[in-house]
Parts: sequence; C-alpha cells; structure tokens
Amino acid sequence: MATCPPYPTPPTGPTGGALRHAHWWQKRWVRYGALSTLLALSGLVILALVREQTGTEGFLVGLGLAILPVPLLVASFRWLDRVEPGPWRNLLFSFAWGACAAALIAIVANSFATRWIATATADPSHADTLGATVIAPIVEETAKAAAVLLVFLFRRRDFTGMVDGVVIAGVTATGFAFTENILYLGTAFGTDQLSGDSGIASVTAATFFVRVIMSPFAHPLFTVLTGIGFGIAALSGERQHVRRVLLPLSGLLLAMGMHALWNGSSAFGEFGFFAVYAAIMVPAFGLLTWLVIWTRQRELRTVREELPAYVVAGWLTPGEPFVLGSMRARRMGRQYARRRGGRAAGRAVAQYEAYATSLAFLRHRGRRGRAGADFVVRERELLHELWRRRELARPALEHAGAAQAWAVYGYGAPVPVYWQPYGQVNGHMYGVPRYGAAAPYPAYNPYRT
Repeated sequence: MATCPPYPTPPTGPTGGALRHAHWWQKRWVRYGALSTLLALSGLVILALVREQTGTEGFLVGLGLAILPVPLLVASFRWLDRVEPGPWRNLLFSFAWGACAAALIAIVANSFATRWIATATADPSHADTLGATVIAPIVEETAKAAAVLLVFLFRRRDFTGMVDGVVIAGVTATGFAFTENILYLGTAFGTDQLSGDSGIASVTAATFFVRVIMSPFAHPLFTVLTGIGFGIAALSGERQHVRRVLLPLSGLLLAMGMHALWNGSSAFGEFGFFAVYAAIMVPAFGLLTWLVIWTRQRELRTVREELPAYVVAGWLTPGEPFVLGSMRARRMGRQYARRRGGRAAGRAVAQYEAYATSLAFLRHRGRRGRAGADFVVRERELLHELWRRRELARPALEHAGAAQAWAVYGYGAPVPVYWQPYGQVNGHMYGVPRYGAAAPYPAYNPYRT
C-alpha cells in the first residue's frame, strides 16, 4: 500500500483559541435524543391541531395538495448546494423543524397574540390585521430562524458560507409552508363543503392557485434572507463577535420586513397583492437566485485556486484542481465511475469530490486567517478521506479532465501534454508547459488563471 505524502504547510494567519472539552450537553447522543423527542412531540401536537381545525377529510385533501411543491423546492435547494453538498440529516432536521416545531410555535403564539389584542382593543378585525402584518412575521421568522441558528452552532463544519445558509433556511421554510398550506387548503375545503361550491370557482381552487402555484417560494424567500446573514457570519473570523451577531440579526429583520409587506399587501387595494407580487417578490426572487448562483461560481474558483497546494505536496494529481473546479467535469467523473464500477464507485467519486471541496474551503479560510483551532486536525481528516478513495476516484477524474480538455482545445491540436507546477505568485499557482506531438486528446493546464 502506498504511503501518504507529507502534509502541506498550514497557511499562516490567526486561529481560534485552544480546543475545549465537550460538556455533557454537547455530546452527540444527547443532542440527537433531545431534538428527536422535541420534533416528534411537536409533530404529534401540530397534527392534532391541524386535524381539529380542518377535519379528517379536509386534512387529507390539504395534505395531498400541499405536498405537491415540496419535492421541487427541496430539489432546487439541493441543486444550489451541489458544489459542497451538506449531509442529508441537516436537510431532514431543517424540514422537520419547519413543519413541526416552527409551525407549532407560530400557531400557538399567533392565536394567543391575536386573542389578546382583540380583548385589549375590543376590535377583532383590527386584531386580525395587526396579527397578520406585525405579529405573524415576527413569530414565524424567529421560529424558522431557530433551525438555522441550531445548525450554525452545532453543525459548524457543515455551515461554511452563504450557500449553506440559503439551503438550510430555504428547506426550513419549505417545511413550514408545507404545514401552513395543509391548514389553509384544508380549511378552504371545509368552507366549500359547507357552501356546496366546487370546481375552479371554489375557495380551495383559489387558495391552491395563490399559495401553491403563484407563491410556493414566498416563505423560503423570506427566510433565505436570514440564512444569508448567517452565511456571511460563517465567513467571519471567530474573534469578530459583533459581526457574527449583527449580520444574522440584520437578515432576520429583513425577513420580517418582507414577510410583513407580503401579508399586508391586501391593504394596498384590490390589486395590492398582485402589485407587491410583481414589483417586489418576483424581482427579489430573481436577485437572490442570481446571488446564490454567482456565489456558487465563486466557490468553484476557490477550489481551483486552493487545491494546487495539495498537488505540490503529492496528495492530488496535477489535473484534479481543474476537474474539481468544474461542475460538468465532476458530473462526467461520477458517470464514468458508475459505468465502470457501479453505484458504489460513483458514490465514492462523489464523496471524493465533496471532501476535496471541503478541503479547498478549509484552506481558503486558513489562508485568510479565519480558520478555527482545529484546522490541522480537520485538514488531516479530509486528506485521509481522499487518500482512501483515490484508487476509484483518480481514473474517473482523469477521464473527465481529458474529455473536458478535449472540448476546450479541440481534437488533435498541438497542445501541452502535461503541466509541471513550479511555484506561486500572489497566491496563484503557475506551471511550465511540456509540449509534444498532437495527442488523441489534449492535456490541460490545471493552473490556468
């Protein structure tokens, strides 16, 4: 068995304090047990409350209609997280928190606050308006933000940037909207049953069109603002305490403000809802989508810039930074591995890509002085995970790199056969080309800038 290459020199820069011993309440089995119990109890209570308000038949109808946008929304957030995909357990926790705990908090707190305002002011209509535009945004966005905070605090290794914040926040809000849609659609169905209405003119059809067809992204859009705040805070150094507190709070306040504007759109007249939808919601959705995609491209550039340090140390082959910095090449590598070695080989290549990406982000934080005290420990863990999978991953990535380079340079062109790295300039690797006769496919320069 080949021996591991030497470890690269850690980047210079300040790091966090000494490692601390975990308290009993920080142990994994304690946290998992407490969260599982909390979510299970919340799920049972929210199920009973929703069924009580909608009836069994209304609950089943609402469940069947509310679940329709969920796979699309979860798949969209998972697609955004393809560069460094987080573990599924984080997404399952986020969805469960939104659908159970956050929804339960919202139903109980909103009902209590609305009844208290109605009693205090003796004006039920004013209480409903105030509850929808002020109380509900504050309560609901705070309840959803709690899931993002928990992942930020206890799954810190999986929360490294803005995309992670967007994904966790979006999936949490998707779960919350799922439960809320069951309640609204089930109640609408009960209203139609009492009035005898059916078809496209029914209350159920109108509710389905507004909440599921036109605005399935409304709740995720609000909470994503909180996630962006946490994501930018994750990029801050551990000693920047004020920044790490103010950024998530700013995102939460923006989420509350947009939620309040959306809930209060009916106060702007007969077409207030459509005006807010067209003038604010759609542009905001487009802007946030562009921002997340731009961030993902920047992450790929970070992979290409940071991994050459491990090429010089012998942990990676010269072409791997180029391949791992391209989503198309990564996909080709997984497909090649699945064709040659089955699903297990494809899964190993996917894991290799994920570990290499985490390694690049870790070194990037270290080079900017934002790494934690466990930088060296975490780096060695990731390097050993890569080393274990190298025999399956390297042939697949070499094939993907060759195919990608053929698309860039063209078939049979007199291009470099390989590139020999020789050093860094301003933090970027540069290489010396070694030319040869026209090759069946061109080699590539993984150190191109």
